[in-house]
Amino acid sequence: MSLFSDIRLAKQRDPAARNGLEIFLTYPGLHAVWSHRIAHFLWRARLKLIARLASQFNRFVTGIEIHPAAVIGRRFFIDHGLGVVVGATSIVGDDVTLYQGVTLGGTGKEKGKRHPTLEDRVVVAAGAKVLGNITIGHDSNVGAGAVVIKSVPPNSTVVGVPGRFVVHRGREIPTTDLHHERLPDPVAEMFRHIERRLDGLDDEIGKYEGSQARGHQGS
Repeated sequence: MSLFSDIRLAKQRDPAARNGLEIFLTYPGLHAVWSHRIAHFLWRARLKLIARLASQFNRFVTGIEIHPAAVIGRRFFIDHGLGVVVGATSIVGDDVTLYQGVTLGGTGKEKGKRHPTLEDRVVVAAGAKVLGNITIGHDSNVGAGAVVIKSVPPNSTVVGVPGRFVVHRGREIPTTDLHHERLPDPVAEMFRHIERRLDGLDDEIGKYEGSQARGHQGS
């Protein structure tokens, strides 16, 4: 992708973006992606030390750490970006969006593939941690602060610690929705269900006690 395409992408995904010059000069997420492209090219050219130095310079300047070995797809966007970490064996598909504080990390010292795969059009909200050799299916959302350690099927929303997913069937999830507070919470829904059941039991007990009282009065 060209720099102009990246700037247009930022305008589309960030409602605060005003003009191309401002985006070019002040968006660390774009600077990190541009730097990673250079570092990844150097890594594939077997200039691994230089690639690592470029990656560390990128981290120093932007606050975003992307290992030069990570495979990043097209139209990748990092919004705000401070504290984002993308591990060495991560694979990121096309049209993926990450927000600040996101970690695509490993869970141990195992060799080989040890970081996540994010399929196309995945959105990972602020502070979420996606850990291990797992796959987040296409068109999925990971809610703010979630910790995901198991693979997630496509068209899902993941929330909580540990991450729990709610599968959305029959409709497309908007992949750049900024309203992460609207993501469904299955834990909260479970407590609401229990509360409704308790209210129903209270009504049944009240009816039973009323019938017992009327029976005693009749006798």
